[in-house]
Amino acid sequence: MNQTRREWMTGTASTLAGLAVASKVERALAAGESDWPKVAMCDWSMGRTDPRAFDLGKQIGLDGIEVSIGSVQNDLWLRKTDVQKKYLDAAKKCGMVIPSVAMGLLNGVPLVSDPRAPGWVADTIDVTPKLGAKSILLAFFGKGEIKASDKDEMHRLVEILKELAPRAEKAGVILGLENYLRAEDNLDVIGKVGSKNVQVYYDVFNSDHKGHDVIKEIKLMGKDRICQVHFKEGGSYLGGSGKIDWPAVAAALKGIGYRKWLVLETSNPSKDIVADTRKNLAYLKKLFTA
Repeated sequence: MNQTRREWMTGTASTLAGLAVASKVERALAAGESDWPKVAMCDWSMGRTDPRAFDLGKQIGLDGIEVSIGSVQNDLWLRKTDVQKKYLDAAKKCGMVIPSVAMGLLNGVPLVSDPRAPGWVADTIDVTPKLGAKSILLAFFGKGEIKASDKDEMHRLVEILKELAPRAEKAGVILGLENYLRAEDNLDVIGKVGSKNVQVYYDVFNSDHKGHDVIKEIKLMGKDRICQVHFKEGGSYLGGSGKIDWPAVAAALKGIGYRKWLVLETSNPSKDIVADTRKNLAYLKKLFTA
């Protein structure tokens, strides 16, 4: 797409702003400073898939927001320079960062079968560093679910990721696979792709729900194969259902040296999003500072 000089200047300024906003937090994470853990939240869990999520995040006390690239309906609007600027301005105003960009629309537009999807991932790779973000969540649920038993589908996934990985490497972006696959199957995909920029976006609740041994999986994948982690507990507060041993999860993550973003994908049982998320945030931080 051809750009005018004004559009180019605006895009360059937005990119620099994104890097500046992210730099303080990223330096803290890299240096292992005492203010870790850093906690973000998915914008869709906040009910605000737009820049207003940052105002809400500030009220809650979050460090960042995982933002959605957009939908089919809004033409993946974060690809647009003016929309990127609105997000960056909102993040800067609230003293927050964007750790990752999510492609939840892949649940309805499967990466392995819809011809539009690989191009959209390529576009998102280009957008992500402009927002100061490091990771992209590639979702594989619903219509887009991949199953290890479907060898053709798994082969297609590997081939697509092989095509996208060099672009991600050049951009300094991690492609995070979030799915229902076992850790062994995800590691098989990653090994066949052969790129350190293809990793797993691990969701503790989803894996536990599918009967996977979460502690074993975390240790098997290690810190270099997990780009980010989602925390949720269905319709309960974290630690509320008693189904997941969260202290053991935290111990396993700390044991492998994981010091990256912790991302809430929690619900709000009382319908008070601020109060409920503050409760989940406090619980999560206590787990990782104990």
